[in-house]
Amino acid sequence: MHKQEEEYPVLRIHKRRWRLALTAIYCTRALANKTRLLRSLSYVAIDVQPPSGNYDKNLSFLNIDQENLSHMVREKNLESLKQFGGVEHLALILETDVKSGIGGADSNVTNRKSVFGGNSYPKLAAKGFFSFVFDAFKDTTILILLACAVLSLGFGIKQHGWEDGWFDGGSIIIAIFLLLVVSAMSNFKQSRQFEKLSNKISDIRVEVVRDGRRHAVSIFDIVVGDVVCLKTGDQIPADGLFLEGHSVKVDESSITGESDHVEIGSSNPFLLSGTKVTDGFGSMLVTSVAMNTSWGEMMRSINRDLDEATPLQARLNKLTSYIGKVGLLVAALVLSVLMIRSFTGNTTNEKGEREYNGSKTKIDDVMNAVVDIVAAAVTIVVVAIPEGLPLAVTLSLAYSMKRMMKDNAMVRKLSACETMGSATVICTDKTGTLTLNEMKVTEFWLGKETMREDSSSEMAPTVLRLLQEAIGLNTSGSVYKPSTVSVPEISGSPTEKAILSWAVFSLGMDIDEVKQQCMTIQVEAFNSEKKRSGVLIRKNGEEATRSHWKGAAEMILAMCSSYYDRDGNIRELDVEERETIEKIIQNMAAKSLRCVAFAHRKLENKEVHKKLEETGLTLLGLVGLKDPCRPGVRAAVDSCTAAGVTIKMITGDNVHTARAIAVECGILHPDEDVDSESVVEGLEFRNYSPEERSEKVEKIRVMARSSPFDKLLMIQCLKQKGHVVAVTGDGTNDAPALKEADIGLSMGIQGTEVAKESSDIVILDDNFTSVVTVLRWGKCVYNNIQKFIQFQLTVNVAALVIEFVASVSLGKIPLTAVQLLWVNLIMATDQPTNELMEKPPVGRTEPLITKVMWRNIIAHALYQVAVLLVLQFKGRSIFSVSETVKNTIIFNTFVLCQLFNEFNARKLEKKNIFDGLHKNKLFMAIIPITVGLQIVMVEFLKKFANTERLNWGQWGACIGIAALSWPIGWLVKCIPVSMDQVRA
Repeated sequence: MHKQEEEYPVLRIHKRRWRLALTAIYCTRALANKTRLLRSLSYVAIDVQPPSGNYDKNLSFLNIDQENLSHMVREKNLESLKQFGGVEHLALILETDVKSGIGGADSNVTNRKSVFGGNSYPKLAAKGFFSFVFDAFKDTTILILLACAVLSLGFGIKQHGWEDGWFDGGSIIIAIFLLLVVSAMSNFKQSRQFEKLSNKISDIRVEVVRDGRRHAVSIFDIVVGDVVCLKTGDQIPADGLFLEGHSVKVDESSITGESDHVEIGSSNPFLLSGTKVTDGFGSMLVTSVAMNTSWGEMMRSINRDLDEATPLQARLNKLTSYIGKVGLLVAALVLSVLMIRSFTGNTTNEKGEREYNGSKTKIDDVMNAVVDIVAAAVTIVVVAIPEGLPLAVTLSLAYSMKRMMKDNAMVRKLSACETMGSATVICTDKTGTLTLNEMKVTEFWLGKETMREDSSSEMAPTVLRLLQEAIGLNTSGSVYKPSTVSVPEISGSPTEKAILSWAVFSLGMDIDEVKQQCMTIQVEAFNSEKKRSGVLIRKNGEEATRSHWKGAAEMILAMCSSYYDRDGNIRELDVEERETIEKIIQNMAAKSLRCVAFAHRKLENKEVHKKLEETGLTLLGLVGLKDPCRPGVRAAVDSCTAAGVTIKMITGDNVHTARAIAVECGILHPDEDVDSESVVEGLEFRNYSPEERSEKVEKIRVMARSSPFDKLLMIQCLKQKGHVVAVTGDGTNDAPALKEADIGLSMGIQGTEVAKESSDIVILDDNFTSVVTVLRWGKCVYNNIQKFIQFQLTVNVAALVIEFVASVSLGKIPLTAVQLLWVNLIMATDQPTNELMEKPPVGRTEPLITKVMWRNIIAHALYQVAVLLVLQFKGRSIFSVSETVKNTIIFNTFVLCQLFNEFNARKLEKKNIFDGLHKNKLFMAIIPITVGLQIVMVEFLKKFANTERLNWGQWGACIGIAALSWPIGWLVKCIPVSMDQVRA
């Protein structure tokens, strides 16, 4: 039995051949029973020969050694490939048809996943919540506060015992706990958000062939045996073998570290996961996925860290550190002054007696006095440290990043959130960003005559056949038609789809028939530099070859010396005829049409051609493709212009098409023509001297017929002039420009994986309106941070001055550590408004705290200091209250001043501080919560907060004093500030 199992042919292809043989035998026998002629046949011999070669004939889908297969591709071992019988036989083993792929049934895909595994790899375990708590403990601010808490706790317990002595130190510990928890929770949530972002970035859409149809599937759904379609800019999703294609080159630097691009073909068919296609197009057979690939092996030990500190966070950490040092200096000064006053007999106790009388003073009394002095110094340190500032930045960035994701902007680098608010120039592509990228052929010219939409019957059969060849063979798109009655499914780039649709429905092209009648000898893939693609073909049964070219109309026209008319006659392209056709191209371009031309040349057999001919071509025809502008683009451009951000359109289209689209979008005025300084061609810009380029770059609004190098050159020039540049890009060749720009914006739909990897933000809907949304959020982040800095510094300056003056003059401090920590934790945030788009961009070297902010900070701090000092020195007599009640009034007034000042901080310049208040639900929720907690602090937490209950009159006085912050804020904003410094 075992021997029979060994001899039984398990290879599926053998099974199919036996099934075919048996069917043929049964058919023959059936015929033989009815026909005497066939009865004479004694037997039917069917030769079922396996493919020739030295390979393992008993290998099957189920018993293939996955390790050997993976090792063969990783090591690029051709000998091992020969043992599998070559690429095509390996495809048979994997039950894959090299043309139609694997069966698309879910059971088939699931079976392959169970045998070979899915295309996902395990990641390192994400950091837990307590890891972030531990990281927060390393913060200098937390360590200083912790030291203060220990000292305060020790001194408090020594003076007042366990029952009442723990309040100050305990409150600092509670504040530290709150800071740690909130900070760690924020970072933990941000980490989870980044993890989701990382998964989304990794979830690349890949085009595979299943059941003869192209499908876009997730990279995680790729299985062994899949036929994957590749084009320039794609990331290779798994290890595999090259099946067919043209001019394919791959960048393997991510695996090997070598920068040279590797040519892929029959001599080197090995494709490695994670590498990038830099040129050409083709298809591959997937042989290994996930951890069995070279990329998976590397990625297992790598977990991308997206939680980087942004430049703004670094600046704020520096500011916090500086404020902390000032606080320590003031605390040391207070400590020295109080020590001198105490030990020189200049302080009295509650009975009015001198506290220090030399040797007569008890040691215990001396220690208590020292403890009081150190406690006062510790409180001043607590006052000086803006505990909420770093937390506010983290919360603001995390909040904005989450909201930007909902607005179709996926942030890959957190620093881009804030940098975008400083952008002064946006260099944008045209196709798909300013326009819908929904191409349609609206005009067709044959020679000098325009043709109707259904024009196949009006042109000569020769011209029709050549046009069908030119379109069907010189394309990276595909047409799938499962049956004669079904509607064709067309895939490819928007331009390719539009041309193929026109050829199928208007010219009656059958792409499969065209491909079967011709053999492709050589292909030159579309190149953004040359802006054309070509193919060298030979028709079956003919010795002559033909070169077919397709591309930018004026460039193809320059390669032609003759043209076809509608009757199929070839006419010479003299100067007059050339000018006529050029005028036709310009007229089409002026109507915002993208002009594409087709040309060919027949080459006799006597001539040996290894390269496609680029001269002496015959023009076959011109098509004009319409790509309408996106709705809302003009309003978005106007919004950017109002915000002081210049929009520059960089496109590969000709100068007339570019100008027409720019006028339609509002980038150019209708009176600016192609000869003005606002419009330039890439070649012209490239040929400027550095001085000319620097002088003219500010005036340029449109750059047509540009190459990726021209875009890079413009970005470098703008940056040298001090601009903060954002640039959009979708192609592989845009990668250098995206990296060079201050903010790289790639397109989520049309963008290649190379472009996305090089960018800071991915615009998920490819819409320019989303770019403006990113700009608005960038401005919002920066504006929110400035508001909070103004609010926080007002608190710190006022509290520091009051505590310093009171401690030096009276030897006592009116505000305790508990009270000051509570004030420091008050915060709120705002959402982006259209008002932000009316403000000019923030300069590259603009100070974080502007003159406007200093004006507001000083004015409000002076008012609060003046009021609180009056209450400190005259409060008891004004209100006829005890010392504790007076201190409670000071504390209550101080907190309420900050609540009223939160409204002032909403608008750094605008006098109407209530504008848009009802739209900010978060702000509207924070204020009543803060008021409620303040009432609890004053009325119920008497021991903990060191307060006494206040009556209605005292509450009214506190509110009245604090409410004066609003009219004072209004008056202060009437004080002019030099406009060159207004960036708030």
